[in-house]
Amino acid sequence: MKKYNKMKLLDGNKVASKIVEDLKQDVENLKKKGVEVCLGIILVGDRKDSETYVRMKKRRCKEIGIKNYDILLSEDVTEEQVLEKVNRMNKDPNIHGILVQLPLPKHINPEKVISSISVEKDVDGFHPENIGNLALKRLYRSSGDKIYPVMVPCTPEGCIELLDRYKIPIEGKEVVILGRSNIVGMPLSLLFLHRNATVTICHSHTQNLKKVTSRADILVVACGRKEMITSEYVKENAAVIDVGIHSVEDETRKRGYRITGDVHFNFVKSKCSYLTPVPGGVGPMTIAMLLTHVVQLASIHS
Repeated sequence: MKKYNKMKLLDGNKVASKIVEDLKQDVENLKKKGVEVCLGIILVGDRKDSETYVRMKKRRCKEIGIKNYDILLSEDVTEEQVLEKVNRMNKDPNIHGILVQLPLPKHINPEKVISSISVEKDVDGFHPENIGNLALKRLYRSSGDKIYPVMVPCTPEGCIELLDRYKIPIEGKEVVILGRSNIVGMPLSLLFLHRNATVTICHSHTQNLKKVTSRADILVVACGRKEMITSEYVKENAAVIDVGIHSVEDETRKRGYRITGDVHFNFVKSKCSYLTPVPGGVGPMTIAMLLTHVVQLASIHS
């Protein structure tokens, strides 16, 4: 019988709280210089999950003194109206970062909206220029007489930060990412490559999936399928990062449901060395990175 190391949780709540606490002092210092850090948020439609995510981000903002400028738009709003709101925020010098909560209604082109956000206010890191600079391993970009940090998508950056905080080596390790989205899989693969990992991206057309994922020293799962990953997908003593989040009916819970990820936690926990919980793993790190970006951009104007 194989013997496995005792699994250690990668506690995103704990790490994110430390990051946010440090940001609180930065926000206070900027306020003394006359800069009130402000995040502009555009929420379209009435999706409950999007409303929840925005509420969580605003709560964290309030904790550390970041102001919010909110625009709530109906589901049937036109693309032109959304673009007009983005443009208004672009021109407002008191707004340091712009967040358009995704997904957008089907009649609105998300790429067009994201591209319309000023790259100097793109706290999500989704703007094509930021993605291009990430691919080229550029850390900074100039605009006029100012130097701006290249914004990296928040969830991938949060995954790397979590590994670093727990001192999990990346260089030379075999990394497998399950999921190739522009929001997580693709930018995360670049971050790992820049850290000298050997990276494989898997997706719905990958053959012998279990064989590929079970090679990984670090397995990142962002496939959007609840509890898909069980122990046979995981290498002994691997570090596993679960990016997924799902609501599952559960009559034993007072609220009638439970939150789970793409990884079947109970099946995997006895085999891996590190594992993110859901909730409380990657989610808080994503928000912490978002707030970090807002403060970084506000600091340029201090």
